[in-house]
Amino acid sequence: MQLTGAEIIIRCLMEQGVDVIFGYPGGAALNIYDALYKNSDKITHYSTAHEQGAAHAADGYSRATGKVGVCMSTSGPGATNLVTGIATAYMDSVPLVAITANVPLPLIGKDSFQEVDVVGITMPITKHNFIVKDINELAAIVRRAFYIAQEGRPGPVLIDIPKDITAQVAEYSYEEPQPVRDIIETIKEEDISGAVKLIEKSEKPLIYVGGGAVRSGASEDIRKFVQKVQAPVAGTLMGLGAFPSTDELFTGMLGMHGTKASNVAATRCDLLIGIGVRFSDRATGNVDNFAPDAEILQIDIDPAEINKNVMTDHFIIGAINKIIPMLNERVKQKDNTPWIKQITDIKREYPLTYKKDDGLKPQYIIEKVKEVAGDRAIIATEVGQNQMWTAQFYKFTEPRTFLTSGGLGTMGYGIGASMGAQIAIPDKQVFNISGDGSFHMNCNELSTAVKYNIPIIIIVLNNQVLGMVRQWQSLFYDKRYSSTTLEKATNIVRLAEAFGAVGFNVTKNEEVEDTLRKAMDVKGPVVIDCWIDRDEMVLPIVPPGKNIEDLVME
Repeated sequence: MQLTGAEIIIRCLMEQGVDVIFGYPGGAALNIYDALYKNSDKITHYSTAHEQGAAHAADGYSRATGKVGVCMSTSGPGATNLVTGIATAYMDSVPLVAITANVPLPLIGKDSFQEVDVVGITMPITKHNFIVKDINELAAIVRRAFYIAQEGRPGPVLIDIPKDITAQVAEYSYEEPQPVRDIIETIKEEDISGAVKLIEKSEKPLIYVGGGAVRSGASEDIRKFVQKVQAPVAGTLMGLGAFPSTDELFTGMLGMHGTKASNVAATRCDLLIGIGVRFSDRATGNVDNFAPDAEILQIDIDPAEINKNVMTDHFIIGAINKIIPMLNERVKQKDNTPWIKQITDIKREYPLTYKKDDGLKPQYIIEKVKEVAGDRAIIATEVGQNQMWTAQFYKFTEPRTFLTSGGLGTMGYGIGASMGAQIAIPDKQVFNISGDGSFHMNCNELSTAVKYNIPIIIIVLNNQVLGMVRQWQSLFYDKRYSSTTLEKATNIVRLAEAFGAVGFNVTKNEEVEDTLRKAMDVKGPVVIDCWIDRDEMVLPIVPPGKNIEDLVME
């Protein structure tokens, strides 16, 4: 059948099972939005307050479900406003398709009104990007974009579509989505057998799970693997939820804000098994002294990650959800009781804790969220102290329940991500743990949450400073607090109410539980303003450049 380019875009989105888009309209995108209007019974469009919010919402939708998130903007500033969200998704391997409209083809390259080379801008932060110059290629490009976003190591793909392409007419016929295959051809028999030999000779193994372990859907197989290998388990920030934080063998995060048990285990182990991790600088500390006595076995879908940050002794490249069952079949049941006792003793001797003295404690708030919400919650965070306290003190037991910007560290991420996740999974309660600095970045998206009655709960850990940066100034810059004391006059509760949301103030620990329960009873967005001490620190911390066992505990 003959359809306009705009209609072809919408039909191709429906082919891919897309029923939710986050975006913001504009002149160059008018034809697409007109076609979307005509199909509003099939695809729901959420208009955010800012395009960055749309990108983060699509990201949160994807992380919570495993599906491809979709965001859309007009040309020029609309497209550039998506860039931070695209980069966030790229760093954390989130499957996302961003559709940007552009000026008509004859005007490209002429500094036309609201023209920008968004393909050039986003080339380093996308798995792939396209500019459509022939309407007859449009459907194939959209389909290809969705496949690329999901295949192998996931990531964002951008499609830039000039306005005249959306108005032209071409032949369209329905196609089933191309099945996304698991990467198995790179899994070599000698790599599997070599890994089995390493595991069976090891007496002090440590299993280290990352974001790839979450995305692969291999959590159940990893649990079986842990029991077979009989090893303690540490996690990256992105790997939280891949293995239950409540399990006795889980030692917590590894690295800069990791636990004593995890960092000691990495330092003393004789085999470190990295599953879906990239060995980032925040995890390894001084890389020259990372896991000094260990052979390193890395399991990852992306060959580019092998030997990039840490030199491995052995690796397996391929889909984790295929590799771990293969290892489970071949590894004989191990008994590493002395090693496990050594690490669990350290875990008990040096637990994550905080001073329960006077004043409202952020760690207490986070523990209470878990207690009140149970296992039916999804937790998003912003970036900074709020993020690290959540990673340390919230007990994640399931994958895809922790949404945070790990690689890029994007302040303002959480409110958009929490909206996307709440829309995707309405039967769960979504919380966004925020700092006041991050809250001010994208608080305009409260208007979106209110407009669509998205019942997210935003908890602002309000200390009137940029907490994590100030913490570094306290520890490493002789308390020279350059530009980190915010002391904004914003009344966050009244601001929430001005947007149409419900606001609560919390000033002491005794008010936390009751306020959380009241917030969960509200049928709409809620903001809880929690005043905490500006000198409360995230501990432990490994000073920059130090070995990970050189933890500052207090």
